[in-house]
Amino acid sequence: MAAVQPAMAIAQAAPKPVAPAAKPARPAPPTRDPNAPGFVAKKELPDGQIPSADADGNFIIGPTHTKAPEMTVKDGVPQGTIFNLTMKSTDSKMYPGIAREPGTFGTVDPKNPAKLDVPTSHAAPYTRKVAVYVPKQYVAGTAAPFIVGADGPDKNLFIALDNLIHQKKVPAMVAISIGNGSGDAQGSQRGLEYDTMSGKYAEFVETEVLPLVEKECNVKLTKDPEGRATMGCSSGASCAMIMAWYRPDLYRRVLSYSGTFVNQQWPHNPETRGGAWELHASLIPNSPPKPLRIWMAVGDRDLLNPNLMRDDMHDWVLANENMAKALAAKGYKYQYNFVKNAGHCDGNMKAQTLPLALEYVWKGYK
Repeated sequence: MAAVQPAMAIAQAAPKPVAPAAKPARPAPPTRDPNAPGFVAKKELPDGQIPSADADGNFIIGPTHTKAPEMTVKDGVPQGTIFNLTMKSTDSKMYPGIAREPGTFGTVDPKNPAKLDVPTSHAAPYTRKVAVYVPKQYVAGTAAPFIVGADGPDKNLFIALDNLIHQKKVPAMVAISIGNGSGDAQGSQRGLEYDTMSGKYAEFVETEVLPLVEKECNVKLTKDPEGRATMGCSSGASCAMIMAWYRPDLYRRVLSYSGTFVNQQWPHNPETRGGAWELHASLIPNSPPKPLRIWMAVGDRDLLNPNLMRDDMHDWVLANENMAKALAAKGYKYQYNFVKNAGHCDGNMKAQTLPLALEYVWKGYK
């Protein structure tokens, strides 16, 4: 964040910019072949089937997506309690708030195609919602395992946990769905939180969110990193991975849908030139394996170059393929699903696979 703070200060102090560039329309993504040259080798399952929660490696599923039975409220299954909290930027020491002017995007640096300048980003307040699920099986005073989710609240997650906990397929965990600070991508509060390559967001959760949850929801959260998971979709998924990558002392289980493992970090940091693209391009390949367990899925119609940057680091399918390749090469425990007939953060994909993903991610937890 050393590179971020000066840039934020400049953004807050700068005069109102002129002639902002409008954000371009996104082209429709093509349907990708799961067996395209350069992609990882995968096992294709019969249509309608999904992998076992015990299976590591790469799989092809779809095109039919039957909703998992655990995604429906069932009679006789204990239902957890949902607490709805609110956090304001004025109460945050780590994220005072920024925003990009509506209808604007940014300008590519003519000397560096991997760098986007966003002169329309400025200081701005925000309010975020936090939904906390506490399972019926929670024993007051005990330290509970938990999962932190991005872009919350996530009611489907809570329904899945009711059923999976009842079936004893996952531990009786607390789920904390944290709303973002508004906006999307470069120059926004959400982008700053989710796409920055550092441990800052994990530290924000640790110092500002978790104490609030423990106080307001009357729960105690485990300090054991093996009992802490992160999850998200799109930039929320890259955030989940970044949290665990930079702070494995805090989180060791990651669940990712349509992970934005692409170049979306802002402000630009030359140490991680490609933003989250560097996870599979340099960080994972060039680092000793970390004690992480990872579940990932991407759609065959996931995003491709959704903005004006043409830096060869904005293909979501390729980014997730590269992640699987990098994880396999370093011996990580992971499951990767290439999903036919699915788009970005596809709801049918999630409805079919979320119980599987949760069960896989929590394997081995005692």
